[in-house]
Amino acid sequence: MERIAILAGAGKLPVECARAAQQLGYEVYAIGLLPESDEQIANFATDYKFISVAQLDAILNYLQGNQIQKVTMIGKVTKELLFNGAVVPDARMLQLIMSLPDRNDDTIMMAFVRELGKAGIQAFDQTALIRKLMPRRGTITQREPTDTERQDMEFGFHVAKELGRLDIGQTVVIKNRAVMALEAIEGTDAAIERGGTLANGGAVIVKVSKPQQDNRFDVPTVGYRTVEQMVRVGAAALAIEAGKTLLVDRKKMIELADANGITIVAM
Repeated sequence: MERIAILAGAGKLPVECARAAQQLGYEVYAIGLLPESDEQIANFATDYKFISVAQLDAILNYLQGNQIQKVTMIGKVTKELLFNGAVVPDARMLQLIMSLPDRNDDTIMMAFVRELGKAGIQAFDQTALIRKLMPRRGTITQREPTDTERQDMEFGFHVAKELGRLDIGQTVVIKNRAVMALEAIEGTDAAIERGGTLANGGAVIVKVSKPQQDNRFDVPTVGYRTVEQMVRVGAAALAIEAGKTLLVDRKKMIELADANGITIVAM
């Protein structure tokens, strides 16, 4: 039985990944990288251990000690942790961070992937086990978007692609073809709150993959919490990229959207 490891951030996605891996016959080892990582992943793993995302040496020692040669990194880990003092990096992680030319998402993640490679461990496509969570093109809620909302979706799609090309973020908040907010280090939920509040109702949220998207990390994801945040600020619509966005808790998410008149479209 082939062994793989899941490096789990926050959210339900790591649990879905572990469940799928177990069903496919893999022997799963899991590391919770954050205190809020969902410990339900242990139900689908041979072994589960919490190791802070900033403890690079301990992570690599665990993987090598369990003879792991393939890992997937999945779940929300925001890089603001590096700036707000929530985690304390070990010497190896600190050396890695200080060696980087910038602190962009792809720069940090590629450096981490290289460290794994030096230890003989391959990072594989986040979506390899859970492609079924990526919706096809079309409206996935009861309500179709209005003409104005569709125009905002198309406008926001191009803006979000440019934001992704610059490796700043993947989400934009639009109203009447005006940009209310661009996602940066604060993450999607905070960008929705900020942009949705400025829009004063009726905002359109657009989330896409980067033009240079590396599926080993940072694949765009939306879920129940995304719609919860939209409800809080009175947002009207969500557009995602068909075949390139992971949709978590689909049934609950769509039920909440339908109950609040929100339209969701995979473009």
